[in-house]
Amino acid sequence: MEAPTAAMKGEWKGIGSRHRSLNDVVADALREAILSGQFKPGDRLPEPQLAEMFGVSRNPIREALHILSHEGLIEINRRKGARVQMMSYEEVAETIELRAELEGLGARNAARHCDAALKAKLSALLDAGNAAHETQNLDELRVLNNRFHLELADAGRNRYLAEFVRTLRDRTYWLFSAKSYERALESWMEHANVLKAVIAGDEQKAATLATAHVKGIGDALLVDIAAREAADA
Repeated sequence: MEAPTAAMKGEWKGIGSRHRSLNDVVADALREAILSGQFKPGDRLPEPQLAEMFGVSRNPIREALHILSHEGLIEINRRKGARVQMMSYEEVAETIELRAELEGLGARNAARHCDAALKAKLSALLDAGNAAHETQNLDELRVLNNRFHLELADAGRNRYLAEFVRTLRDRTYWLFSAKSYERALESWMEHANVLKAVIAGDEQKAATLATAHVKGIGDALLVDIAAREAADA
């Protein structure tokens, strides 16, 4: 893990003065650092450097690491310490297969239930994403790309499917976040096409495009993982 830069130190300076539980605040900050790609799968998370980075003692760092380990974001080894969670090629492939099918089903359901109110909501999301894409605002697209998946899950009006998709995304978001950010512009165009199909009420097209989108990101991710495993062999 690289030493914290002046900018990184400044970003979290004074974190201990906020009103929420310090353990929770540190956990939130570390979680965001992982999900935003500042720490990547396999990166070590040594307590002394994290304490310096966040400007706190090692105790809240230790507690934050345990919180995130329960969420599946990091793994803790008694001898080697903590590192960002990693998944094998097979585990990632199985996750992609499941997510692709579920999000395809969610898109199909959304198209089936797309009434006037939902059309207005999804059209607003489509317009916002297209505007961010036109200006190549990657930070805004990252937010809107994530919103797309959550809103589409709710739009399907199947509470169990929506809850399962959200849980699966939460547990694997750290894995997909860096790749999603790299291809944010491409991802939005794929999302835009799904939204157009849903708004048009085209169930089959919406399902096909949503499934293909998840598989596309997954295939790119699997190439990276295969290269990493080959290098480690």
